[in-house]
Order: sequence, then structure tokens, then C-alpha cells
Amino acid sequence: MKRTILSTLALLLSTAASFAVSNNTVEIIFNGTTATVNIAENISSYVTLQSGTSSHVKLIQSESFAGVNPTSSNTDGEIIYVLSGSSTNGSFYMEGSYKATVNLNGVTLTNPNGAAIMLMDGKRVEVSIKSATTNTLTDGANEDYNGCFHCKGHTKFKGKGTLNVKGNSRHGIYSKEYLEIKNCTINVTGAAKDGIHCKEYFMMESGNVSINGAGDDGIQVEQSSDPLTNETTDHEDENTGNFYLDGGTLSIQNVTGKAIKADGIIKYNGGTKNFDTTNTEISADIQGVKTAPGRTSTFDLMGRRLNDAAKTKGIVIMKSNGKIVKVVRH
Repeated sequence: MKRTILSTLALLLSTAASFAVSNNTVEIIFNGTTATVNIAENISSYVTLQSGTSSHVKLIQSESFAGVNPTSSNTDGEIIYVLSGSSTNGSFYMEGSYKATVNLNGVTLTNPNGAAIMLMDGKRVEVSIKSATTNTLTDGANEDYNGCFHCKGHTKFKGKGTLNVKGNSRHGIYSKEYLEIKNCTINVTGAAKDGIHCKEYFMMESGNVSINGAGDDGIQVEQSSDPLTNETTDHEDENTGNFYLDGGTLSIQNVTGKAIKADGIIKYNGGTKNFDTTNTEISADIQGVKTAPGRTSTFDLMGRRLNDAAKTKGIVIMKSNGKIVKVVRH
């Protein structure tokens, strides 16, 4: 009897160890119509699983979470979500209020009725595409959301793996704030609207990005809501609507609209451009306009200076002392 109890205890301990995950980590493993979600013990009181064993995983991060051993910017205390496995009827939804990391570690997701990945976190979300992995995301058609990969906050793609995205409903990749790409390979293999759509600014530092078969623009960059800003050296708090290609290889083919469309300016500082660089559009190129101290320049939404600005009604863009704001005149 004693030996049996010890053997049972050893089996239980072995099973528990197999489900153990590192501190600060949530592991999501997709398998057909189910998913296994393992939450590290040190953050278990901050992350709530609302989807049970469903392959449509829904995780809510507590608003009271302030980071595990956090710094003032929470860079050392963020929660890491690791996705792997596959599902032809699955998705990942995360909701939070602090910086987070999402590791794509060989995951294939098709969601017939929504986004494959939806990150409802308005802070910086780092998407790490793990080395030597291929990750594939596909969404359904005619649904009411913005992208197959949809992020509410600042989105930073990095890593040395590959991400394939097909947006059957709207955009392939959508970021409500800025979007940066470094090292990784991203292939948007089709999109009903834009291949990549973001706000504030777009920056590609390195890696390989291919966009093929977009129903609208290859990449569209919008200025977000007020306040608008000028370009800054480190792009901290920048909201220009600018497009930057600093390195890597960007290929854009077979798009219905423009290869690149930006509310701000388009800057090629480096990298390889495999697209028609004349097939671009700048909607509000006012960043370089100089205004004398105390003077105001007024523009329409296409970036054209308005000579009789005092009589202009409707939505206009005003630049004064280097600051840009969008106003409504009645």
C-alpha cells in the first residue's frame, strides 16, 4: 500500500511538472477544436481564462496588475503569452491594460467568424515571431473587425521566424497605433482591404515583408486622433502618419490601390524596395512646412495650404509653432 501511494504521488508530481510554465508566462496550445491554457502560478491571480477548453481562447488581464517586479515603465514585469499548435476554427483574444509580449511559436489559426488574433491592449505589445517557426493566420469574410491580426495598441513585430497572414474580411494586419518591424519575415498573402494598416507611424527597420493581392493599399498609415505631432528622433509619442523604410526588403505586388499611402510623409532611408515607388500617395504632407513664431498655417485634409483660411469651414489641419492639430470650423 505504501509503495502504491508513493507511486501515485510520483505520477501526480510528474504530471504537474509537465504543465509547469515559467514565471510571467501564459502558454496556449491549440489542438483542433480545443486549446490547453497553462498560466504561471505567480500571475494566476491576474489572468482570467473565460473560454474554458474552447479553441477560441479568451484571456482577460486584470486592471490591477502592475507588473511582476515592475520598473516604472513595466518593462521587466509584463506577461508573456506563448501560442503554438493549430486550429481550423480557433482564435486568440487578449484584453489588458499593461505592456505585454505575444510569442508566436509555430501556431496556425483560422477563425471563420472573426480575427485570428485580437489584442485589446492599448499599451505596447511586442509580437515575437520565434526563430525557425512558421506561423499562419487566416480570418473569415464579411465580419465587423479591422484585421486578421488586430492590435489596439503600439505593435512591435520582431524575431527571426515567419508570419503568414490572409485577411478575408478587411485588412491583413491592423494596428490602432504605430507599427514597427524588425528582423522577422511577414507575408500578407491577401487582404480584402489594406495589406497593413496602422496609425501614428509605420517603421520597418529590417527583415522581409511581402504583400500580395490587397484589395486596397499595400500599406496605409493614418494620423491618429489629436494631438498630432512632429517627427522625433526616437519616435517617442510620435503621431505623424509617416512611413519609414530604414532597412530590410519590402515587396508589394498586385494591389488595387496604392503601394503605400500615408497621411504624413514617405521616407526611404535604406532597405530594398520591390514595388513601384511612383504608386504612392501622401495625404497630408505638412510636416516640413515652416511657420513663423506666433503665425498659423492652415491646410485641407490633402495637405494643401489654404490661402483664405479665415473663411474655411469644416475639418482643417492647423500648424502653429511646430505643433499640428486637427480642428472643426463651423
